[in-house]
Amino acid sequence: MKEVQTAGEYTIYQKKSGRYAVKGTDKKYVNGDDKAKILLDAGLVEITLPKPAEEPVEAAAEEATEEAPAEDSAEAAADDATNEAKE
Repeated sequence: MKEVQTAGEYTIYQKKSGRYAVKGTDKKYVNGDDKAKILLDAGLVEITLPKPAEEPVEAAAEEATEEAPAEDSAEAAADDATNEAKE
């Protein structure tokens, strides 16, 4: 690993794979959101958020509304059969 930057209490290294490692003054590696924030502040990476998936939610809502009338007609048929049996 080669040292890329020393920023205050952190040292940033670049691995052979092109990824980055961040080591604190306590000689321990930093991971997770803290590492991402440090690399973002140093300008070495850009963080992009995933696009929200709207289409599958809408398709599921349409299927639910199409199924509801079928259930109502099945219930109505069962009610009619019950009413005829009582008479």
